[in-house]
Formats: sequence, structure tokens, C-alpha cells
Amino acid sequence: MSTATTPSRRNGNVRAPRGIWLLGPALVAGVAYIDPGNVASNMTAGAQYGYLLVWVVVAGNLMAWLIQYLSAKLGIVTGESLPEVLGRRMTRRTARIAYWLQAELVAIATDLAEVIGGAVALNLLFDLPLVAGALITGAVSMVLLSVQSRRGARHFEFVIIGLLVIIAIGFGAGVVIAPPDAGQTVAGLVPRFEGTGSVLLAASILGATIMPHAIYAHSALARDRFRPSPTRPSVRTLLRATRWDVTVAMAIAGTVNLAILLLAASVLPGAPGTDSLEGAHAAIAAGVGPVVAALFAVGLLASGLASTSVGAYAGAEIMHGLLHRRIPLLARRLISLVPAVMIVALGTDPTWALVLSQVVLSFGIPFALIPLVAVTAQRGILGAHTNRRLTTIAGIIASTLLIALNVALLWLTAAGA
Repeated sequence: MSTATTPSRRNGNVRAPRGIWLLGPALVAGVAYIDPGNVASNMTAGAQYGYLLVWVVVAGNLMAWLIQYLSAKLGIVTGESLPEVLGRRMTRRTARIAYWLQAELVAIATDLAEVIGGAVALNLLFDLPLVAGALITGAVSMVLLSVQSRRGARHFEFVIIGLLVIIAIGFGAGVVIAPPDAGQTVAGLVPRFEGTGSVLLAASILGATIMPHAIYAHSALARDRFRPSPTRPSVRTLLRATRWDVTVAMAIAGTVNLAILLLAASVLPGAPGTDSLEGAHAAIAAGVGPVVAALFAVGLLASGLASTSVGAYAGAEIMHGLLHRRIPLLARRLISLVPAVMIVALGTDPTWALVLSQVVLSFGIPFALIPLVAVTAQRGILGAHTNRRLTTIAGIIASTLLIALNVALLWLTAAGA
């Protein structure tokens, strides 16, 4: 018996899966958009500036849609990830190693934010020391990654999507119990700033939203999910499904990020200590109640676990694509996990470490964005599926704006140091 959404045989021919079964890679990559760095940036923005920066979350989400679609399209059409394409085109070994070093630094910074988020969440929920929480977060991420390596891309997607549901519930419960002001929310859609502090937070929101490893990972996720097979649909069908996949993923990520900012804007304005995850948790407990605060901590834990797994997947792909070698999963995981645990073990302030990680991620954005737009605009690589002129122009504009804002983030952070 066959349906429209499962593989079947009719007259001896295999019919390709359609509909909802083609969704998934963007939902996994989209986890990067609601990681602990996003939580910290959006919570601080709402607590300090109310509804002022609502427009930044929306604008960042729109740019993220285009960027993630281009990444997925590259993986589907070429059957290669962005690191693989770049590694093949960089003929000089020194260039590949230099590019890998910056990408590896970005992967380590990403893992730092995710591990810290998981450690803080475990501390809030169970009063565990941060070092123990960091080790547990890393260990659980290893288990999640083993699903991908042993059971395949689809099972990995199911696990990450399950965590995504927990994240959405954990971070969205607050705005249901304490609804934001509708009028002020709409007013927050008007682009404006109030001093350099709001510019810094806007850059932080965008820096935490559009992350280099999500670009590398999405192309690999799409490649792994849609490898050539007798049941694989046409490229046009896959690209059409991918547009829906990215739309759903970005809608979820954008809604969660907006919910975090709106919760802070409606409940935490002027509350002390909201510039840290621990302080925000305490303020939520005082303002909305312990149940919402507990859900917030659970959402933060799920965010850290899911994000660090996707980040480690991206790190493995970066190494494979640029250095043309694969190493055992455990060794690959330790490359980015050990520095994160060491920073936590040294007693580094978690909030400061999160800020530092966002600065490093800001540095890495141009190295992912510019090649992505350039490669997808080349007919020799994507053939008939090369970007249209307007798509390339939109990609250039989005890249320019993001790079400019991240330069501003680096400059303002250095000026305030």
C-alpha cells in the first residue's frame, strides 16, 4: 500500500519520497540559530532596551533564510559541501591549511558557547559544578553524534528535531504566560538605535544568529541526506522542498529568538543581572515564576546539547573538506571540546566567555559568506541552478551588511575593553 509521502513501487518503478519526508536538513542546521549565544544576546537586548531591537531579530532571520538556502542548494546540486568545494579549488596546500585554521578556530569558539550553555543549564537545574556540566554536555553530544555516524543522517535529524521541540517549548512558554505588549512589539519593527550600546547588541544578535559553522554544516547535511539513489527526486524537486525546509526552520528559529527577546522586554526591563544566563534565569523566576524559569533552563540545556552536536558535525566536515582527511569521531570531538572544558575549568566568567566566542564567530563570518555567494553564482559549478542575478545581488547585500555589523561588533568590543 502506498502513500504520497513514502517510497513505493508502481509498475516496477520506484517512486521517490515526497512532501514532509524531504524536510529535515534545514531544521538541523537551524539549531545553530537558537544556541546559548543567541539566548544571551536576545535576553540582554530585551532586558536593556525593551522592544527596540525586535527589527534586528526579524532582519537577521530574513538574511539567514537566503544564506541557508544557498548553502543547501550547493550541497544538493554538486553533491559536495562548501568545505569540499573550497578544498578542491584551493590548489595550494598552504592556502587550504590557512583557511582550515580560521575555520577550526570558529568551530572551537562555537563549541565554547554551546558547552558553556549546557554547563550553565545543568548548574541551574541540578546545581552541578560548571566543569562537571561541561563534561556531561560533551559526553552527551558524543552519543548524539554516534547516531549520525552509525544510523545515518535521517536518524540524526529525528534526534535533533526532538531537541528543537524541547527548545521551542522551553523558551516559548514565558511569552504564553506573560504575553508581550502587541503595540510595542509592532513599534519595534521600525529600524532604529538608541546609542552605541544598542548598536553593539544589534551586532551581537546578528553575530549570534548567522554563524559560519551553520553555513558549512547545511551544505554537508543536504549532501548526506540527498545522495544519488534510485529513489532520489529530481534536483528541482529537492530545491523546491528545500525552500520549504529552510522556511520552516527559520520560522521556528526566528519565533524562538523573538520569544526570548519579548519575554525579557515584558518581564525583565531594568532587572539587575540580566546580562548573564544565571541572572536572567533568576530574574525570570522572580518575574514569572519558578516553572517558567525551569522550562527556560531545560530549553537552554537542549539548546546546548543540540548545538554542540551540530557544531562538532560541522567541524568534522571542515577538516575533511579542507585537509582531505577524516579522523575518528572521538578524536575530532576532543579537538573542539578540550579547549572549551579548559576555559570553564580555569574559572572563566561564563558570560565573558560567551561574548568572546561571539567575537571569534564574527571574525569567521566573511570567510564563509563570501565564498558561498561566489561559488553559487558560478555556472561552471552549479550549472542550470546557478543563482539568478537578483539572488546574487541579495546575497552580496546581505553579506556586506553582516560583515559591516560584525566589524562594528569587533570595534565596539575592543573600544569597551
